[in-house]
Amino acid sequence: MIRTIAPNITQTADLDLKLQMPDIQYLDNGIAVYLIHGGTQEVTLFDFDFIAGNVFEEKNLVSGAVSHLLKSGTTTHNAFQLNEAFEYYGAYLNRAAGAEFAHITLHTLNKYNAELLPLVANVIFETNMPEQELDIFKTQRMQQLQMNLQKGDFVANRQIDESIYGANHPYGRKSTVADYEALQIAECFNFYKKFYQNNNFKIFVGGKIPANTVSLLNQYFGQHKTNNIEHIPTFETNTATTNKIELINDANAVQGAIRIARPFYNRHHPDFMEVLVLNTIFGGYFGSRLMNNIREDKGYTYGIHSYIQNHLSSTAWIIATETGKDVTPAAITEIYNEMQNLCTALVDAEELQLVRNYMIGQLLGDLDGPFHLVNRWKTYVHNGVDENYFYTYLNKIRTITPQRIQQLAQQYFTKNDFIELVVY
Repeated sequence: MIRTIAPNITQTADLDLKLQMPDIQYLDNGIAVYLIHGGTQEVTLFDFDFIAGNVFEEKNLVSGAVSHLLKSGTTTHNAFQLNEAFEYYGAYLNRAAGAEFAHITLHTLNKYNAELLPLVANVIFETNMPEQELDIFKTQRMQQLQMNLQKGDFVANRQIDESIYGANHPYGRKSTVADYEALQIAECFNFYKKFYQNNNFKIFVGGKIPANTVSLLNQYFGQHKTNNIEHIPTFETNTATTNKIELINDANAVQGAIRIARPFYNRHHPDFMEVLVLNTIFGGYFGSRLMNNIREDKGYTYGIHSYIQNHLSSTAWIIATETGKDVTPAAITEIYNEMQNLCTALVDAEELQLVRNYMIGQLLGDLDGPFHLVNRWKTYVHNGVDENYFYTYLNKIRTITPQRIQQLAQQYFTKNDFIELVVY
């Protein structure tokens, strides 16, 4: 049957949203386990979070190398045997390292938890890191880096981070071929022992969680003696003194990669939540002003967006796009024009209501299922906030006024505070 009457539009801003609380339990050695119960399928997500990001490196790239090498072999399994074991049970084991934290994530059917959790423990506590696996990693990453350095978009992302934070800041450091060549297995193994094998970590579990899950976790992860490295170091930023940077990465480039950015505060700043509303209006979703102007009206780009980086300490507010080389200056002018428009004119009620609905719809999506909830609670735990943060943010979205949005724009959309970078 063909629908002839459009469905009613639900005002998401009026929905009564509730944040599901985790069931927090502790293993014998003090490791915290955050359990998010939900879902109908017999699957579970296990996320093991280590304070092992690149802010702890004494040498560039060690954190990422260690994260990769965790599946390179243990005292009882080589790399092939590890991968074969997880594939045999239809499970997926991933690992990743970021600025402050590193993660090992397991997706598995519940009926195989007892078989797979010992393997994860084997990876965490008994990795042996064969040197030939590091050599393979270095070769692959050097080749990948050399390819990426030919792309203006990649170069622009690296350069804007360095310009905001400084070349020696963990958020701004660049990887080089020489850095990869200098990696040594001994320093990788020492990092692993300190921050994985002998360090405290947190476990997040989501899904239709079996009743024996905490018992299994305690059996394989709760008997290991751990230290308690909770302090995450902070670093002084060294923002570039020049506000305009132009790099020629490819003399024959037909596009310009634009980054316009300013240093900004982390989520503990009192303006942070309301600035997220301003950012959404400005360039934070497909219907934003930047998209409507620079993509839909002018046709300068396929896409443009603005965002605040998700760092724990100092962070940055960034506008990013790629345009045709001939219209790059005009696109930059229009970006500043949209900043100025938000400074001089109030947002009308219809646009603000649309943005409220969008942002609360995003929150609603984050509450849809235990896996999404795990990600939200990880963010809260890592940033040292609780459920009150969620409800405060929800209230800010619902109650912010056009006058307050204009005030924030006037405060933060100061052109001289932004670094303007173009890579051709």
